[in-house]
Amino acid sequence: MAISRDAPIMAALGAAAVVGLGSEAFVASKPLQAQSAPSTSSLRGATTVPGSESFGGASRTLAVGAGAVATAVLGRGALLRRRATAVKKKGVRVVEGKEIPWNLFSPKAPYEGSCVSKETITSKTPLVNWETCHVIMDHGGKVPYIEGQSIGVIAPGPDKKGETPAKIRLYSIASSAPGDDESSKTVSLVVKRVVEVAGRGWCEYSNVEKGKDPEFPDAEKVYRGVCSSHICDLEAGDDVLITGPTGAEMLLPEDPEANMIFMATGTGIAPFRSHLRNLFHDKVSKGKFKGCAWLFLGVPFSESLLYDEEWKEMQAEFPGQFRYDYAVSSEEKSEKNKINGEMWVQHKMMEYGEDLWQLVKDPKTHVYMCGLKGMESGFAECFQEKVEAEGMVYTEFLKKMKKDKRYHVEVY
Repeated sequence: MAISRDAPIMAALGAAAVVGLGSEAFVASKPLQAQSAPSTSSLRGATTVPGSESFGGASRTLAVGAGAVATAVLGRGALLRRRATAVKKKGVRVVEGKEIPWNLFSPKAPYEGSCVSKETITSKTPLVNWETCHVIMDHGGKVPYIEGQSIGVIAPGPDKKGETPAKIRLYSIASSAPGDDESSKTVSLVVKRVVEVAGRGWCEYSNVEKGKDPEFPDAEKVYRGVCSSHICDLEAGDDVLITGPTGAEMLLPEDPEANMIFMATGTGIAPFRSHLRNLFHDKVSKGKFKGCAWLFLGVPFSESLLYDEEWKEMQAEFPGQFRYDYAVSSEEKSEKNKINGEMWVQHKMMEYGEDLWQLVKDPKTHVYMCGLKGMESGFAECFQEKVEAEGMVYTEFLKKMKKDKRYHVEVY
């Protein structure tokens, strides 16, 4: 069934099917300095790095000396069982009965990856922090992750407290598990360069000597985000320290009948790009999804619409399954916004209120939000009246959604 702009979206229900937590490109190989990666046998659709043989994410090639003695004394079966036990304790977490990769690399022992490419994907706007970059990093197949997770990046520093290296910063992953190149050896991030300038918005700290900032030499204070600048300044071949992966809040449901509503502001689009490439792009999973997904993206300027062409191409290829709508706050107006009259994500959603309400109240639909904290109140603004019109209490309705694990929020 198709998602139509002229017919209720509920026509698409009942045929929904979702690729679950695991990706068919899940790689679990292990470098010598890493903790054990998850057992590939316990992860749905897991594969190993081409040309390698692995057990529980550990290479069959053992170090000479202690490894050889252990094999001789314990026997092959006992050694493998010991490794399997270790895998359960390190590098995985059980979520909804499934093992997913978890903190394979820590801040004290990060993985040393490298930058494959960096592209600025926004154009300049009146905002000082207009620049957003799409960065692809090579992890050599050593940092497997699931769609919806995050990784950490450690910048050389110093940070605003003078610490070197800087503290870890977490970023939602913007690529599906196989990576943008589908090699299962890369991970992508979408990162806004943090820039704060006194007199042009909020600026509490300054880490640039007065008069020395090349872009704002006359400003009293300028703060440039340490990690965001590090990432946005990367060039192909540069080293990058990676930790993780981590996170379970934004994973896709296992239920093959599920539907998804994605609400994003700015770089909060990251986990949804991860999901949507899994559902509609990657060779290993494309065509398996039979349900519907609806993306709402909010940005301040049209120059800031992230991955706009990707979404339009997906909608053209899958008009009955994927729908994309956006709100550009500084360029669109909404009478429903009683604060300043701008078009925000929830006001765009209100234009399709009844179709969305039919989805939201269906127990097979999952709602995801990623971005600004105001999105949760925006969701309430959209649906509280509809909930109460059907004789329910909104807080109880929301509590039930959370209990059923179909309300997923990652805001900042």
